[in-house]
Amino acid sequence: MRRGTLASLVLLLALLFAGAAQAVKPDEVLADPALEARARALSEGLRCMVCQNQSIDESDADLARDLRILVRQRLVAGDTDQQVMDYVVSRYGEFVLLKPRFNLRNALLWGTPVLLLLVGGTCILLAARSRRSTATNALTADEQAALDAMLRRD
Repeated sequence: MRRGTLASLVLLLALLFAGAAQAVKPDEVLADPALEARARALSEGLRCMVCQNQSIDESDADLARDLRILVRQRLVAGDTDQQVMDYVVSRYGEFVLLKPRFNLRNALLWGTPVLLLLVGGTCILLAARSRRSTATNALTADEQAALDAMLRRD
């Protein structure tokens, strides 16, 4: 029984860490550890255009491999991290970023629902106030007597 429990535990751990495996091939790894660390950091922020749910560092797709190589080539050429990201975004579009940059388009995309809720809430509040202010109050004794007199005449 103990042997089966240990085997189950090892299998469970292997399955848990299987998703964390990197798809970077040994021939892609740079000789300079500092550049390789920068390349890995950049790769974690770039979306695989084929998988769309993984970074290029995790994906086995050919396009992800091409992007990993491109990032490393740009780093070896002396580009800063920002220059590499700008180059990749200019080539593949903003969608390639796993965490999109904040800009006016994104602000409108995320802000429009909030703005619509605020406008709708304001309209409902104003309509409720308007309805409350137009509600009739009870007639005074003089007004009631005048109304009764008018009704008796007709």
